[in-house]
Amino acid sequence: MTIDKKTLEHLAKLSRLELHAHEEEKMIHDLGKVLEHFEELKEINTDAIAPLAGGTELKNAFREDAEEKAPVPSEVALEQFPHAEHGFLKIPPVFSAGGGSGSAGE
Repeated sequence: MTIDKKTLEHLAKLSRLELHAHEEEKMIHDLGKVLEHFEELKEINTDAIAPLAGGTELKNAFREDAEEKAPVPSEVALEQFPHAEHGFLKIPPVFSAGGGSGSAGE
């Protein structure tokens, strides 16, 4: 797969990035190099390698003096939250409907 200007513009829009003209060629080149690397990785024979499940045998390690607490029931959490609606916590919008950057207070 190659990255062309149209693909880059689409990726930039999805990522909410504003690329300037002088950045586009470098970004196309850099993304192309990344994709080339993945093509090289596809050529590696991994048939004899077992899939990784997990990554570690460690369990949660709490301090000896740490107290394990039961979770707060959802009804109690809803009562303590300043704004709740239909059994859900209501928060200010994170993203504006227009797609621009805005604050959480909008």
